Amino acid sequence: MSLKDIEHAYVQHAREVYRYLLSLSHDEDLAEELTQETFFRAMRTISSYDGSCKLSVWLCQIAKHLWYQWMEKRARWKQTELTEEIPGRESPEKATLLYMEKTALYEAIHALPEPMRELVHLRLTGEFTFAEIGRILGKSENWARTTFYRAKQKIMEEMEGSK
Repeated sequence: MSLKDIEHAYVQHAREVYRYLLSLSHDEDLAEELTQETFFRAMRTISSYDGSCKLSVWLCQIAKHLWYQWMEKRARWKQTELTEEIPGRESPEKATLLYMEKTALYEAIHALPEPMRELVHLRLTGEFTFAEIGRILGKSENWARTTFYRAKQKIMEEMEGSK
């Protein structure tokens, strides 16, 4: 693959890889940094790309592995950030209820089996279409729609059970 081919791949797929990483990290700066690292790694290991999947799928797999590596490093460092809490307009009771509901939702999402969990993150935080999700995960658009519906059902059941 030539330099021109790599530049073309970057133009074609950088936005998709960035959105994928943003859906995982919820951090624009980190997603941008990991996107750049994804394409750097792809350039170094292009000889291992055998064409058995779409290039975008291969790039998102590299991105996912970089995300996992970053999470492992972060877990080892375990930094504590200093924050200044700004009081909200809500009453403490409302803020507590909202926090509890949000926590229950994330716990329900975390309890999903892996393909469902990743799909929900891609759909809700990355705002990917079902067609894009299917392409990223190497499945069909219909699979993504059906799996997302089933995941929503499981989340609702989980949240009903936690009340």
